[in-house]
Amino acid sequence: MKARQGMVGKTAQTQTNRGVPVAERIRPSKISFVIPALNEEGVVGATVRSIPVEQLRAQGLDVEVIVVDNASTDDTAAEARQAGATVVREERRGYGNAYIAGLRAATGDIVVMSDADGTYPVEDTRSLIEPLLQGDADLVTGSRFNGKIEDGAMPWLHRYIGNPLLTLTQNLLFGTRLSETHCGFRAVSRAALERMSLRSPGMEFAHEMLVEAVKRKLRISEVPIVYRRRAGGRAKLSSFRDGWRHVSFLIGRFLAERTGRGD
Repeated sequence: MKARQGMVGKTAQTQTNRGVPVAERIRPSKISFVIPALNEEGVVGATVRSIPVEQLRAQGLDVEVIVVDNASTDDTAAEARQAGATVVREERRGYGNAYIAGLRAATGDIVVMSDADGTYPVEDTRSLIEPLLQGDADLVTGSRFNGKIEDGAMPWLHRYIGNPLLTLTQNLLFGTRLSETHCGFRAVSRAALERMSLRSPGMEFAHEMLVEAVKRKLRISEVPIVYRRRAGGRAKLSSFRDGWRHVSFLIGRFLAERTGRGD
């Protein structure tokens, strides 16, 4: 399957939290891609092959690709290996569980996070990591709402109600000024990861990373991206169940911080 073309925008908006940055400028030697996958046979291989490994190596970066097989029952793992990825098995299902296992296995100075379904433009990784390379950010997250969402790529409920509501909740409770808080295409420095305490097992992991970044006074940057229709497989997100988990996490964490019970 030929990977479809995508584009990461050339501009980024950075929020600088008070405090000393993790690093004034990152001089990485290695980049790790961590891709969780649950029954993504037929698409995970194309996603891995669309990663611009040779381009990044030509720019002096060693590259490793880690696919976290989240207890798939199909040939996801074999397909990922054939495409050149290292496969890590995580039996405990859940978006957060998969990422925690993958981040533990990753050895890069920069870690790029992406889905296995072809929706994110991993071929434009250089634009995503540029704020890290320039020393302008510790965590970079893609913004589908500042970029472009292909027709049919995001359900109406998520695009116009769910994602805006969750973003508003995050911004109000934690003082961020993000256009989107649930994009799964992200890049983070190793130094920043080592300061975070990430433990959420499910989809709320996406918000936990941002909350931890705010708490640790890390710099967050947004880069507009193109979000594409799934190249195959089945969406794993449950709109109401996962939406409630997000809201519950954000309110619970906010109250814990206010009462001094946050980590």
